[in-house]
Amino acid sequence: MKFTIYYGPRAHQRRKKEPIMDYAFNRKDLVCLGMCSAIGVWYLLKRHWVANNLFGIAFAVNGVELLQLNSIMTGCILLGGLFFYDIFWVFGTNVMVTVAKSFEAPIKLVFPQDILEKGLGASNFAMLGLGDIVIPGIFIALLLRFDVSQKRNSKVYFYSGFIAYCLGLFTTIFVMHVFKHAQPALLYLVPACIGLPLLTALVKGDIKDMFSYEDNPESEEDKEKKKEKVEDKKEN
Repeated sequence: MKFTIYYGPRAHQRRKKEPIMDYAFNRKDLVCLGMCSAIGVWYLLKRHWVANNLFGIAFAVNGVELLQLNSIMTGCILLGGLFFYDIFWVFGTNVMVTVAKSFEAPIKLVFPQDILEKGLGASNFAMLGLGDIVIPGIFIALLLRFDVSQKRNSKVYFYSGFIAYCLGLFTTIFVMHVFKHAQPALLYLVPACIGLPLLTALVKGDIKDMFSYEDNPESEEDKEKKKEKVEDKKEN
């Protein structure tokens, strides 16, 4: 099936109309649309934590797919900056914790701590912001592309990044449980997600290749065009 909307001149003018929306879909797409719509209505009416998590997971996966880093150095700088940002806004002020608890939107994943007592009707939650998933996620996705670029039929850096993320997340949950206080997840995720892959690269002798890797390097034509633009601006 196909759905197309056209725009263009009036019928008496002899010009070809151009589509502004051209979407082909099948029965599977319609089934998915129906299921997603039902979950959306469920969330709007009940604000249930399961529906919230389904939306949150969907947003996180879509974010990792759409956002992209082009080099390991850029990823390290980004994670390093957010490391200090997260620490300040969680320990330095109560703004982030207050907003996370009061803002009713699927911007976080919630984990019921009393699920064994109340089941799906749980009301006491621990929270994980989507930024704590997406930002490390795009860095780990970059590690996977670096693995592919090495052409070794190995995903050692992807697995090291993924394992590091899991260890950092478990550490966050453990510390939060022990001290009974909100924790900046990136405080534990950033050192783990950067440290273990870099240590692996150091052991394997790939550290230089890792930092020189560019996911979408500029072609010679693009570089020449930029040089021409810079020269033109200088002349003007």
